[in-house]
Amino acid sequence: MKKLPELDDGETLAGRQNVTNGNAHIAFSKGKKSDALIVAVRCQGTGKIKVAVQSVHVSFPLECVANEVNTTYNQVAVTGVERSGVVSVEAPSVVRWSMTIGRGPAAQEETPGAGLNSA
Repeated sequence: MKKLPELDDGETLAGRQNVTNGNAHIAFSKGKKSDALIVAVRCQGTGKIKVAVQSVHVSFPLECVANEVNTTYNQVAVTGVERSGVVSVEAPSVVRWSMTIGRGPAAQEETPGAGLNSA
């Protein structure tokens, strides 16, 4: 839990929160219009946390486990993520979590069935 989630090559840091218990708000800096927002969360402890990027009305829940450290990467590529903003986290006090917020190229969507051989 001591290490923060890391970004991939080509992604730039926009915000960071060291290991925390309970609720918090993390500011992130402005990015380029073509970049997606990456929200990487690492957690440990029994409970569910809710992560919300309020400026673009995007949120997601994460299930955390008592004796495991889980890291989840979410990419948000909707209109408005290029602006600076805040990520809010609601978490029970028994859950320890940390976060890295980054910016980078949006992942390409895969076409359904891509890579399957047709008969």
